[in-house]
Amino acid sequence: METIRILQVDAFTNEPLTGNQAGVVPDGNGLSSDQMQAIAAEMAVSETAFVRSSDVADRRIRYFTPTQEVDLCGHATIGTFAHLHDEGLEPGITTLETNVGVLEIDVASDGAVWMTQDEPTFDEVDVGYERVADALGVERAALEGARADLPLAVVSTGLPFLIVPITYLSDLGDAEPDMVAIERLTDAVDAAGVYLFTFDALEAASTAHGRMFAPGAGVPEDPVTGTASGAVGAYLDHFGAFDDDLPEELRLEQGHYVDRPGRVRVRLDGAVQVGGRGVTVLDGSIVVPPADDDEILEA
Repeated sequence: METIRILQVDAFTNEPLTGNQAGVVPDGNGLSSDQMQAIAAEMAVSETAFVRSSDVADRRIRYFTPTQEVDLCGHATIGTFAHLHDEGLEPGITTLETNVGVLEIDVASDGAVWMTQDEPTFDEVDVGYERVADALGVERAALEGARADLPLAVVSTGLPFLIVPITYLSDLGDAEPDMVAIERLTDAVDAAGVYLFTFDALEAASTAHGRMFAPGAGVPEDPVTGTASGAVGAYLDHFGAFDDDLPEELRLEQGHYVDRPGRVRVRLDGAVQVGGRGVTVLDGSIVVPPADDDEILEA
């Protein structure tokens, strides 16, 4: 039986068994889409990254949840390049081909990985606070109380998320999401998931605390979400949350309510950059499932 190397890397943390778990296949060349999907389902983490060769960048990554391919994944990218740095990748800027285009990845000398995301897009949506509150299992007043000048909006820096502010950390923690209703909501606004956040964070140095739900992608609650963090950073800047005093770096907490705490760093100077560390916690091999004879393998 053919086997390939596979790892589990905890991203957006420097402590093992925290942050967001990513599967990483360092050599995904020759695997078909069906084989990658089967491996991702077996790994059963929110995303598995398959590193492949590219004609237009230094590397290519394809990302699979346990149920489907997604165009981009922040924590799996951070995890992949944290592993590559551990394996000898020199600090500096490298390029990465994804389904959303070619992105720049900056690996710092201390092992932190910075991912430049796409130019943000913004779409204010009129879905009603009652529907959003019911889907998330929160009080409507808790959403409306956080409103001020921050609307419900779908924001994308490579993957679209419905961004929803809520008043207090206790409101965020008390959420009892209805996954069926959330999937219907995200389908209605053409978003990959819902990012619910509050400025009422645990640490004084943190900008906000968030939770992200994406049942339509096979991820009921994601521990720490890089693409959503980039989107919420762009959202806060676009809708004037900081007046004229934009912080040099945002720090977003996530994962505490699923016992996988992590922190995402976001920079907004000229482009949206998401950064963090990664820790390899499992390194082994997996049996390659049989190829579908009807599918042409990709190089």
